[in-house]
Amino acid sequence: MAAELFNEKGFAATSMKDIMNASQKSKGAIYGHFPGGKLDIALAAYDFAVEQVYDQVGERTRVVSHSLDKLIAVIDYYRDHIFDPPVRGGCPIQNTLVHSYAMIPELKQRVDHTVSDWKRRIIKTLDKGVESGEVLEKVNFEELALQFIGQIQGGLILAKSQNTQSAFDIVVEPVLTKLELIRNKK
Repeated sequence: MAAELFNEKGFAATSMKDIMNASQKSKGAIYGHFPGGKLDIALAAYDFAVEQVYDQVGERTRVVSHSLDKLIAVIDYYRDHIFDPPVRGGCPIQNTLVHSYAMIPELKQRVDHTVSDWKRRIIKTLDKGVESGEVLEKVNFEELALQFIGQIQGGLILAKSQNTQSAFDIVVEPVLTKLELIRNKK
């Protein structure tokens, strides 16, 4: 699958031959579906990989009613998938940043959009929590959203580097503490 190829190897190291072998399609068949060639495939692969994560995170959060518990469920999802990601190779945001961010402006745009969307979703969840009385309005939600994303991403990198989930737990602890501090305990 192209999503796994790009997620593991990056844009530059993934060849059309790799894509042909993985898909068992001819070059002509591939270009018939992706006239822009490798870039179009990489963009579609990135979108597919991100959608896999969104779908699985959504399954976790839909069953949770409290706003802060939804965000904690997101952290739990990433903790549970450090060594078993939905798309082989790990987090598509991280991998695309590492392998392609500076070289391919279209992929940079895609990652920027994904991070902005993730930030927007976190802020929306926190705003709903304020509206329902679950969340105290004591912090800048935009800053908290960036810390949330950064600590998850940093935790994933360090957990993989150290080959232990405890590294993830250490890195995300400050954002979990912040979430508890804004919980309305009425």
